[in-house]
Amino acid sequence: MVIALKPYVSDQDIKRVEGKVRQKGLTPHTVRGEEITIIGCIGNTVMIDPKFFEVDPSVDRVVHVQEPYKLANRAFHPEETVVDVSGVQVGGDHLALIAGPCSIESYEQVLEIAGACKASGANLLRGGAFKPRSSPYAFQGLGLEGLNILCAVRDEIGIPIVSELLSTEFIDVFNEKVDLIQVGARNMQNFDLLKQLGHVERPILLKRGLSATYEEWVMSAEYIMDSGNPNVILCERGIRTFENYTRNTLDLQSVPVIKRKTHLPIVVDPSHAGGKWWLVEPMAKAAVASGADGLMIEVHNHPETAWCDGAQSLTPENYSDLMKQLIKIAEILGKSI
Repeated sequence: MVIALKPYVSDQDIKRVEGKVRQKGLTPHTVRGEEITIIGCIGNTVMIDPKFFEVDPSVDRVVHVQEPYKLANRAFHPEETVVDVSGVQVGGDHLALIAGPCSIESYEQVLEIAGACKASGANLLRGGAFKPRSSPYAFQGLGLEGLNILCAVRDEIGIPIVSELLSTEFIDVFNEKVDLIQVGARNMQNFDLLKQLGHVERPILLKRGLSATYEEWVMSAEYIMDSGNPNVILCERGIRTFENYTRNTLDLQSVPVIKRKTHLPIVVDPSHAGGKWWLVEPMAKAAVASGADGLMIEVHNHPETAWCDGAQSLTPENYSDLMKQLIKIAEILGKSI
């Protein structure tokens, strides 16, 4: 249930309506715009008569929300959310450009890639320290050693870092060291992890599960937000379909759908979607054109010898060429880097 107040109501009016919400056993979630104030009612509203609120002189209208997610719902928060990642704005008129290797291999490797990506326009550096792999025999990442390398490169060239957290074991370390904590597709419905991430200070990048519906994806974001962390960025990375020529099928429809249904920013990962480096360029362009708030692209200085996912990685030179084209598309849409 959403209560829309009349324009320019006073603080006293808002507190009075919030009190009525609590009187019904609900939790008010208030969003104040320049003119309109929205109060979302969190809890079971099935048996509550909207007239209880509508009779208040400050209330304009009461709307029942059909979707099970509340805090992420655009009805609760009409204005788009912009998430700050250590000075980099994600959402609104800003385009987040996340780039870097799938897996951290050495300090020299990450430093070279990070410097080239930043020079091309990237404003966030990704790097996998802990790697969830389908095979138990595949490279699993350098762990804390890799995370320390990523932090050292950030300090060297001055760019915020993004890395994936696999379990609650290292949540305090990630909250201390990582600017944007990534939850991978396989952990999208790891609800214990999501609840714990609701208590951290860092923003969260939540990837869509392999076969997750839009609602399931947003409900996972709701777990984080309901536990206290409102800074969630969604990431479309392709879903599993009957097609096996590509790694996954990139669902670009998710961008306008998510923007219509929620106020959260959404970025697109064209690297994991296609699994082929030559698909990254056209899919990245299409993602920006569809209204995405950012891109996550894998870049490796020597893809042919990469320890992980070299086939879907761009070289720094290819990434630079792509950025020149993406900047033009972003300008048409009124987005800046």
